[in-house]
This record gives sequence, C-alpha cells and structure tokens, in this order.
Amino acid sequence: MGKTFAVKALERASGVTGLVPGQIVDAYPALYMSHTATWRCIKTWERMGEPELFDKDRIAMVMDHISPAQTSKIAGDHRLSREFRDKMGIKHFFDVNAGIAHVVLMEHGLVKPGDLIIGTDSHSTIYGALGALGTGVGFSEITAAWVTGKLWMKVPQSMKVIVQGPLPEGVYPKDVMLKLIGDLTADGATYYSVEFHGSWVESLSTSERMTLCNLAMEAGAKNAFVPPDAETMRYLAEHGVDLDTVEPLVSDPDAVFDRVIELDGTALEPQIAVPHNVDNVVPISQVVGTKVDQVFIGSCANAKYDDLAIAARYLKGNRIADGVRLVVTPASADIMAKAAADGIVTTLIQAGALITNPGCGACAGSGGAMADGEVTLSTANRNFRGRMGSYESSIYLSSPAVAAASAITGVITDPSRVLAPV
Repeated sequence: MGKTFAVKALERASGVTGLVPGQIVDAYPALYMSHTATWRCIKTWERMGEPELFDKDRIAMVMDHISPAQTSKIAGDHRLSREFRDKMGIKHFFDVNAGIAHVVLMEHGLVKPGDLIIGTDSHSTIYGALGALGTGVGFSEITAAWVTGKLWMKVPQSMKVIVQGPLPEGVYPKDVMLKLIGDLTADGATYYSVEFHGSWVESLSTSERMTLCNLAMEAGAKNAFVPPDAETMRYLAEHGVDLDTVEPLVSDPDAVFDRVIELDGTALEPQIAVPHNVDNVVPISQVVGTKVDQVFIGSCANAKYDDLAIAARYLKGNRIADGVRLVVTPASADIMAKAAADGIVTTLIQAGALITNPGCGACAGSGGAMADGEVTLSTANRNFRGRMGSYESSIYLSSPAVAAASAITGVITDPSRVLAPV
C-alpha cells in the first residue's frame, strides 16, 4: 500500500518509518512561527528558567495581528519580542511593517516542499500551497519546540479533493472553498490532511493555491496540500530558494485516501458565507441585494497581489456607493509595493478605497470595527459574531470580485453583472 503525503512528511520530520494514520510520533519541525502571540511564548520560556534554544534559526517571529501597536500594552508586547530577538540572535524577525506572517514567510523563502511547519495561527495550513505540511498549534507548543525542537503529532488520515474546471467568469478559488466548506461543514475534515488534485488545481498560481490551503482549516483540516510542480519551483526560485535544497514529497499513486470528494466547478456560481458561521454557505443568488455598510478586502486568504488586481479590475472607472466604506489591507509590504508600482493602489484609491498598512487588519479586529446593526462583506476567512466590532453586527464572506462589485453597488452583487474594463 502506498503512502500519503502526510505519512511521508511526518516520517521525514520524525525519522520514524512505517507510520500509519493515528500513530503518535515526536516530530521535529523545520520552522516554528509565532505572530503577535510571541510575547506569550517568551513569558512561558522565562518561567521555564530561560533554557537554551534547540535551534534559533528555526524560529520565525512576525508582528502582524495588531500593527502598528494600538495600546501601550501591545507596544510593550512588541518591545519584549524585539528584545528577545536581540538577546537570542533571532534572524527571522519581521516587524510591524512586514505584513501577515504566512505570506511574509513564503515570500522570504522560509517555506519549502516537504517541510513540517508549525505556527501560532490556525491558518498555518496555507503552507501546503508550497507542498509543506503546515499546521497551527498553541503558544505553549511553540515554546516547547523552541527548547526541545519537537512536538507530539498524530499522523492524520488523508482526504483527496478533486476539483473540475474551468470556473465560470466571476468565480474564483474562494468560491470553490466556500462551497467545499459548506458541503463538508466546519468539522467535516477534522484532523484530516486535505489534498487538492485535478487539472484545475494544477493550473492555479501559487497565490490561488494559498487560498485553497488557507481555507481548508475552516473545515477542520489538520493540514492542506497541493502537490508541488513547476509552478511551485518557479515561485520558490523567484523568492530566493536554492532549488538544489528542495526535496518535494507527494502521495504515492497507490496511496489510499480515507475520503475522496469531487467538486464540479464548471457550473459554480459565486458563494457567500452568511452570518455567523463559515460553513453557513449559500449561492450568491440567495443573498443578492443585501445592503452592506462596509467592504473589507484583506486577510491571509485574499489580500495577495492577484486578489488586489481582481478587485481593481472591477473598480477601475467606478466609484464605491455612497455610504459604503471600502477598506483594503494588503497582505504584505512586498505586495503593497508591487500593487503601487503597477497602478493598482491608485485605482483602488480613485474608486474610494481606504488603503491601510499591510497586516491582518480588520480580520483580526484591528480597525474596520462595525457599529450595532452594520454589515460587512469581507474577503477574510471567518465571520464569527463580534469578530469585527459590535456583537450585533454581521459579516458575510466572499471573493475579492464579489467584494469589489458589491462596494460599487452598495449591496451584495454578482460580479458578472458589473462590467469589468479589460
């Protein structure tokens, strides 16, 4: 019987062969990411007596969730992290100007196929877009890995998702994932390694694959994975990775998957997650015309360069509706710089958008708060009650195309009904 990617990755990380799903092993991650929660890791490390670090070069810290600091407490947390960096010689440190941790680490060549990567963020599943096994853990697990280099991991069962394409005009990977999450439910892929396959998946850019792997977590996935290929190698080379150091892993042709799901994207319409759960998904036709007070284009799911370009395609030559706030938060400084150089930022501003500094922004409750009764249409990955301000407000989730079209009309709008300049 062949092996799945998850089995192979954990065999590599643990040095133990013959693993099977359900088995628990000591695995040694290639990278330990901590974001704004880094201060918690440091405090835990101090209470442990400041033991020696296993490998400081496997530590990556990104100050992304609340950037810049909004209170003196948060400023102090950031300062503690900087002081730890200086004291311990941490070289992979990205301050409040860098952007969202996941995107920043991938841009800086710190994620490679076959790596096991853990992070203090549930959406660490995104690293599967580059063929890595990424998973979220708590800050105490990260601290333990700092010191011991390892953590316990259970080998997950594997699920294969095959997506048929092409997608209709105005439908994007975000719509595919919302449909999948709605079908599976929020716990339908709990502790699964979710692999994405099919010719449509193979045709996607790395950025689009990030959207798939990022959102897989919202169905409960332990990790998500797209088999690395020529596109993966192109991205890695573009971001400074020595391809001679890359050793990809893929599932064997005869690997057995616990579940196989086929999704037909050829007739898919845009999908919307309605309040207040991500798996509460409906076709856009059921909510067209719903009034919005705010549109947010951001998050690690959909604030990459191509997401901003898609939004700009619909917004060019248009203005947002009266009474609508359009907040755009690029995922990283590099993405913002490229979008500025290409005129995308200018297009968004001319349409009436507010461009904020790169980072998590409103997705993490940092800015973009709503008052009682207000509605936001967001490209983020969660729409829980109270996540963006008032507990009496509502969040709908969509693709950047739907978000841009809806900002123009002031109501949830199918992007195919908004003429997009070529």
